[in-house]
Amino acid sequence: MTVSIDSNTKRIEHVDRHKLLIRLAIAASCLCISCARNCLFAQTAAAPALTPAAAPPTDINASFLDPELDPQEFVKRFEIESREVYAARQAILRACSAKAGETVADVGAGTGLFTALFAHEVQPGGWVYAVDIAPRFLEHISARATEAGLTNITPVLCTRSSVNLAPASINMAFVCDTYHHFEHPAHTLASIHAALRPGGRLVIVDFIREEGISSDWVLGHVRAGKNLVIDEIKSAGFELLAEPNVAGLSENYFLVFRKE
Repeated sequence: MTVSIDSNTKRIEHVDRHKLLIRLAIAASCLCISCARNCLFAQTAAAPALTPAAAPPTDINASFLDPELDPQEFVKRFEIESREVYAARQAILRACSAKAGETVADVGAGTGLFTALFAHEVQPGGWVYAVDIAPRFLEHISARATEAGLTNITPVLCTRSSVNLAPASINMAFVCDTYHHFEHPAHTLASIHAALRPGGRLVIVDFIREEGISSDWVLGHVRAGKNLVIDEIKSAGFELLAEPNVAGLSENYFLVFRKE
């Protein structure tokens, strides 16, 4: 039982769903490492120092790295109308302006909600990399893609400091309610910058963090407010293009950057 990846068409033949995660994650990671080690790691090693900010909670990604993680429990938490980015998912998708034929990286893909939406949006000819630190999420996304008949999704297992994508391989990186989970933001941003093609876009959706306005959960969970996030991303070689007013977002902001 095998999984074959045609490097010309990127078509995936599903033979054994249970082995798909391991095969695809290893294939994607090895491909990136073999072609990008010198370029990507050189850039992440030289990542610029960021403006001092509170460190993320030390256990912020612990639940995602649990080998017993149950993706369905997170589907119940993430894909419900009471979660703002879920309720506003179509408005967020429109604001991203992904086009047919483009390659999108859904960084911190989680349960694959936006991965699947982008996979439809970039057809025909487009591709989506579902990037996540949690192997169990990638397994769930793979099964979800199979059930939906989506053949233009590749799961990619990332690390705490790199998205593990080849240089100049994507048109857009989408980071939704995930930036505050970056444990090493300077290095992760450097890897995203390297993965984007010239003029590529970085879209950030994250929680508004303001004393006296934000909830105690946000103040304790999210390390940086919007202005600091903007400064960090600019320091990584990006230009702020726009801050669209996206219908349905009041707890989250929406920022669009371009690779300089």
